[in-house]
Amino acid sequence: MFDNTPYPESPRSETTTLEMELKKPTNFSIRERLRHFTWAWYTLTMSTGGLALLIGNQPNRFKGVDQIGMAVYIVDLILFAFVCSLMSLRFILHGGLLDSLRHEREGLFFPTFWLSIATIISGLYRYFGEDAADSFAIALEVLFWVYCACTLTLAVVQYYFLFSSHSYNLQTMMPSWILPIFPVMLSGTIASVIAEQQPARSAVPIVCAGITFQGLGFSISFIMYSHYIGRLMQSGLPCREHRPGMFICVGPPAFTALALVGMTAGLPEEFKILEDQYAIEDARIMTLFAVSCAAFLWGLSLWFFCVAAIAVIKSPPTSFHLSWWAMVFPNTGFTLATITLGNWLNSPGIKGVASAMSVCIVCMFIFVFVSHIRAVIRQDIMYPGRDEDVSD
Repeated sequence: MFDNTPYPESPRSETTTLEMELKKPTNFSIRERLRHFTWAWYTLTMSTGGLALLIGNQPNRFKGVDQIGMAVYIVDLILFAFVCSLMSLRFILHGGLLDSLRHEREGLFFPTFWLSIATIISGLYRYFGEDAADSFAIALEVLFWVYCACTLTLAVVQYYFLFSSHSYNLQTMMPSWILPIFPVMLSGTIASVIAEQQPARSAVPIVCAGITFQGLGFSISFIMYSHYIGRLMQSGLPCREHRPGMFICVGPPAFTALALVGMTAGLPEEFKILEDQYAIEDARIMTLFAVSCAAFLWGLSLWFFCVAAIAVIKSPPTSFHLSWWAMVFPNTGFTLATITLGNWLNSPGIKGVASAMSVCIVCMFIFVFVSHIRAVIRQDIMYPGRDEDVSD
């Protein structure tokens, strides 16, 4: 999902990998391996949180689905605490916090921490928000505004740093360049989730902010797409090991579609039932416009998904990288957008497709998770020269 490694494969790279396999030590201390515990590990927690939201929003429900979703959400909280603890331990033992943030490759993964926070905030409402006290709604409102402030600062500061301190070749463009703007874009997704519980005085500002930041994130992503498509046209597909990263492009239009429809639904009831005839017409126009835009963006996500899926199926990767989580999180947003459209159009067919997509997401999550654990045991990751802390 998030790799900056140049695309073309070469015999030299295969030789280097073979040499590393031969030189791999039989005993490698955990302390030394923690030096290579990178920010990209938060792709695990953001994918787990996304899966919890997906399970909790299933259109075709069965007994126990909420309990399953709750269990996955709790697992996500445990994994998030675990990853945060190991990241802290890395910097306590080896230092280099600022160096990791300034690194030309690893630094691009710092936003995955905030994406994990976004799924946790959304999950709070989904699993604990119903029938909660007014203080809970206030807490969500505060979390939303703090998240917006932090992620907007991240988007501005990190891109300014990249523009002024690094020089990237457009011929090595990867979707990881979108990551710094991704967290602030998910402000709209959070707004679409929590706005419906907020009183009118809070809901309207939250929805306005959500639309603003969702538009900012998608606009920057769309600009990046032009470089990405141009890079593919000129230099071809990525090497097989990095093709899972192509799925990241599915995320921005999918989450934007999800947020637009959700924020329309989250408008306060006072706005929807105004006796003014024109106000009622305006509300209907906004709803139709949101659903139309969502369908438009869903099609763009579908195109990116199909291109990435064909590329991966044609040449499957042979060794695990944390970029494999790109096959889960962006596609989770794509599936949630499908569910939202199915609910609004009241289409059993679309809902059935969304349920089938959800089953595929669950299977892919299990596959990537098992591969992740296996890679740690085999020292395929958390090993010198094999993680995102290595410059291209």
